[in-house]
Amino acid sequence: MKDQEAIIEAVLFAAGDAVNIERLQLVLDADRKSVDALLDLLAARYDNERRGIMLTRMENKVQLCSRPAYADFIRRAIETRKPPSLSTAALEVLSVIAYRQPVTRAFIEQLRGVDSTNTVALLVDKGLVEEAGRLDVPGRPILYRTTAAFLRTFGIRDLSELPNLPELTGIEGEQLILEDDMPVQGE
Repeated sequence: MKDQEAIIEAVLFAAGDAVNIERLQLVLDADRKSVDALLDLLAARYDNERRGIMLTRMENKVQLCSRPAYADFIRRAIETRKPPSLSTAALEVLSVIAYRQPVTRAFIEQLRGVDSTNTVALLVDKGLVEEAGRLDVPGRPILYRTTAAFLRTFGIRDLSELPNLPELTGIEGEQLILEDDMPVQGE
């Protein structure tokens, strides 16, 4: 067990990025259940020992990363500036993509009621969203989805951990009325 944990740790450290769990299965010549158990053990060890690193899972990938509690120390040590937070518009677009993916820019604009070209481009540049193919309709618009960087940034393993949206309770004209009575522009 210790050797296999050390192998996982070495692979994740050397990769410096998320590694597919299937790749770890091949390296260890082990089944998914065994690799998951090893990953859980390694993650628990980092947590119990209050280590500066932690094991993060993102869908079917896993990565070693620094513990958020030490972010300020890391910034000071490597003299990086805190990245600017996302604007309200960027958060709105990111929310639409996260909950409704894959979506086209036209869908986002129809839902928000404003041009979202620059905001989508910004999110692509930041690596939070990516192209997910093209819709099979005339014009073949680009479809967008969230990335592993989105999951890592928001500290979630997969999209099922996103908070639930309020249920739709009725339609009045062009407005959809949500349970909390917040009107949202209809599709």
